[in-house]
Amino acid sequence: MAEDKNVLGGRLEPCSVEPRTGFYRDGCCNTGPEDLGSHTVCAVVSAEFLAHQRSIGNDLTTPMPQYRFPGLVPGDRWCVCAGRWREAFDAGVAPPAVLSATHEEALAVVALDDLKRSAIDLN
Repeated sequence: MAEDKNVLGGRLEPCSVEPRTGFYRDGCCNTGPEDLGSHTVCAVVSAEFLAHQRSIGNDLTTPMPQYRFPGLVPGDRWCVCAGRWREAFDAGVAPPAVLSATHEEALAVVALDDLKRSAIDLN
């Protein structure tokens, strides 16, 4: 089985195990055919991002145990939908991205240069 790659071409690193993130809740921003939202961008969520998401109908702060979703607080790392990250970027409230943990499939939706502008793990 091929190793998942990040947006920089390296091995996909874990995003977060506390809270446990990822479409598959494996701690990584892995994706597959059943991941219709493309939960591929590893982001460090901010209060501004969470407020923006709530304002557009995507409440990420309320726990939803039936989906193993704990509810997020600023500073949490989370695999966010690439399209939602791009919407936030366009609105000026994109959370910082962790490129080593952002799946290469995010590049189908988000430009690498935009991700790099918000990256917290570039030298």
